[in-house]
Amino acid sequence: MGTEDGHREWARHWQYPELPGLDLLRARYVRHTFPRHAHDGYVIAAVTGGIEEVGLPGHVVRAGPGSVVLINPEVPHTARAGAPEGWSYATLYPSGALIAEVAAEVGTLRGTPGFTADIVADPQASHTITEVHRAAEAGNALAADTLLRGVVARMLTRYAGPLPARTVRGTAGAEAAAARAVLEERLADPPSLEQLAAELGTSPFALLRAFRERYGMPPHTWLTDARVRRARRLLDAGTPPAEAALAVGFTDQPHLNRHFTRIVGVPPGAYRRARAL
Repeated sequence: MGTEDGHREWARHWQYPELPGLDLLRARYVRHTFPRHAHDGYVIAAVTGGIEEVGLPGHVVRAGPGSVVLINPEVPHTARAGAPEGWSYATLYPSGALIAEVAAEVGTLRGTPGFTADIVADPQASHTITEVHRAAEAGNALAADTLLRGVVARMLTRYAGPLPARTVRGTAGAEAAAARAVLEERLADPPSLEQLAAELGTSPFALLRAFRERYGMPPHTWLTDARVRRARRLLDAGTPPAEAALAVGFTDQPHLNRHFTRIVGVPPGAYRRARAL
């Protein structure tokens, strides 16, 4: 995405083999905007420059240097620059298993942990998150793992509680869950909204409303996000981008490139190369 010269967009999205269960993203964005999407795991993002504007269900937060953005799994959100100079950040994407492991070591949380704040002013944690990145980039496994566990424990003890169970309420909630299951099964060749509603015995408008209420986005937006997630897993396994594109239902590699870059923050080719190192 360009060079790290302070004037252009750049990004690195990768995994450090010595830190299993963690994705790393360090980037500067100016014009790039992330469409509504969600993650399988957690987001712990330290803004290091500029302003990031994060759209969460029902509200927007603006994060500047010294702040940390915290997002739980499957929470739909958007992100964009909140200032003309854009924003820079260092982000940790820990898996649910990694969070559960650290939570067990901390020993103060019951059930599945969930962050109770969307944004916190914590310059010490923000600095530590950037140090995790620096240690990983330098190949210092001992420092990276120590810093990672320390900052995750800090986030959990200060800003987390039990994650509420994701319940499906009433007939509409059940229909939304059933629609999602159908879309997951037929990711590469999904039905139209009208066909999907007919299969589930409801109306398109009622299904759209139920799905949006349940998952925070309409079915077609969720489908694009789900395709990109599955493409990521294929790329992780070594599948070439062109093959991954067709496997998940995109018309061709440029179609994958466009949506993948918007949602993940780097093109699929760069993503695959960074993870193959």
